[in-house]
Amino acid sequence: MSKETVKNLEALRAQMRQLRVDAVIIPGTDPHQSEYVSDHWKLRNWVSGFTGSNGTAVVTLDQAGLWTDSRYFLQAAAELEGSGFDMHKEDVPGEATIEEWLVENLHDGAVLAVDGYLFSIIKAAQLEELCGRNGLRFASDFNIADRVWTEDRPARPTGKIYIHDEKYAGESASSKIERILAEVENAGAESIFIPSLDEIAWTLNLRGDDVAFTPVFVSYLYLSADERVLFIDDVKVDADVRAYLKSIGVKVRAYDEVKDYLGSISTHETIMLDPAKVSDTLSRALDCMKVYATSPVAMLKAVKNDVQLEGTRRAMERDGAALVRLFMWLEQNAGTGKYTELDVWDKGIEFRSQSELYRGDSFGMIAGYKEHGAIVHYSASKESASTLAADGLLLIDSGAQYLDGTTDITRTLTLGNPTADEIHDYTLVLKGHLALARAQFPVGTRGSQLDALARIYLWEEGMSYLHGTGHGVGHFLAVHEGPQNIRLNENPTTLQPGMITSDEPGVYKAGKYGIRIENLVLTVPGEHSEEFGDFYRFEVLTLFPYDRSLIDCSMLTAQEIAQINNYHKQVYDRLSPYLNDTEKQWLAEKTHQL
Repeated sequence: MSKETVKNLEALRAQMRQLRVDAVIIPGTDPHQSEYVSDHWKLRNWVSGFTGSNGTAVVTLDQAGLWTDSRYFLQAAAELEGSGFDMHKEDVPGEATIEEWLVENLHDGAVLAVDGYLFSIIKAAQLEELCGRNGLRFASDFNIADRVWTEDRPARPTGKIYIHDEKYAGESASSKIERILAEVENAGAESIFIPSLDEIAWTLNLRGDDVAFTPVFVSYLYLSADERVLFIDDVKVDADVRAYLKSIGVKVRAYDEVKDYLGSISTHETIMLDPAKVSDTLSRALDCMKVYATSPVAMLKAVKNDVQLEGTRRAMERDGAALVRLFMWLEQNAGTGKYTELDVWDKGIEFRSQSELYRGDSFGMIAGYKEHGAIVHYSASKESASTLAADGLLLIDSGAQYLDGTTDITRTLTLGNPTADEIHDYTLVLKGHLALARAQFPVGTRGSQLDALARIYLWEEGMSYLHGTGHGVGHFLAVHEGPQNIRLNENPTTLQPGMITSDEPGVYKAGKYGIRIENLVLTVPGEHSEEFGDFYRFEVLTLFPYDRSLIDCSMLTAQEIAQINNYHKQVYDRLSPYLNDTEKQWLAEKTHQL
């Protein structure tokens, strides 16, 4: 990999010298500002060798760096070895940001170039402003991939898209479009341009397989009262989908026509653009009036309807039953020395795929054994996969895509002989996980106001974790979605009934073990007080027991013990109808009252 990426890096620099470009920034995204992208747009991977979902490469004529967050520090250090790239840590005090590094390393008048399709309106404007303040020049028309990735570049995906039945979606596409356009009108616009793949899939009740783990398809969507246009490669639309789109008034045009189409919109029209999602290049193509606002689709999509929520509950039951079979298999086989971390993922797929509604995993399983568990987003390979044994901790973070819901769960278990430190740390993480799950909070509460509940017991002992505590989860869509989250960073979005969010504190001891416990929780109405108003609380959706052998009950309050016992009773009651007698017996033992 390193020899190949060094060659690719030099090819990029050759183009930079030819065009008199002094620095380029290459994000790990695509023209739709996606977190996970199809192979066609993995330019950052191609030039650096780094494969994580979050990371930005910066290349000058004599230096190269890769910035990523704490989830990928260990992975990036390993993947960048010999590549010509240095790793830089994001959001770490004392570490230079990309902007600070550029200002320090570029001379007056230097040219900073980017591919404007890969940068949102906001990000491009920030870079342009940075250049203006520091005597640099900014260019957003450097189409890097077309210039340097000329061999072996994967084509855009050509898989067929398909209809997501309303019996799972709970609302017709026509109804969704009407609700979107009502929000657009309220914002003072007449139309909206939607580049986000999950928003398009949700709006049209369509799904695809263009991106690993997320059932979306490469496209753009334009909506107005008079015209609705889906920009997509024609080969992806079969006769049935074409007829369906016609029935809801949506025209089909070629994906590559989008820029010219936007340029032809009347100068008198006012279009809504989400400046965090629409690319700088496509924004510049528009010659009409613009309203910049957060896409209304994000909030509409985040608040699930009753059909979606009931589907998600059923998906959790099937998912929990599959995990019972997986963890039983682990107990029986981990100590044989025949299986690795990769086998855990394979067995997870085997058991989950027994459901006829299963459509694949919602992300690549993280099965981190012993020290690998401390790598927050560890991804096992044939070269790195550890062989399981009858001792140590195994962290399993996994999820699935079902037609009726998306799951995401993390459990940490001992394979034998847990140490006092492992039990102690597991119990601390569990206490934070439970505290967040039982929270009741007033209407208008933001995730950042709840985040400390999950951390306080770790903080009291001088420990913490650097990732967020919770992310939004889609419905047969992206396992990571907004606009809500639960993390230390401020986010103005308040938690609302119908939102599904993860609850996943952890602690990571480099070179030893990692512990994370994750359930998905649903915001629902809570208490009402004439004096203090309405409150919300969480309904726990995920159904699978905690590892009782890692719990130190002396560290728990009576309230926490009751909370675990009540949860375990629900787990057994909900999962047992899906299990045979042997599996029921296993689950009964794991959910036995503390």
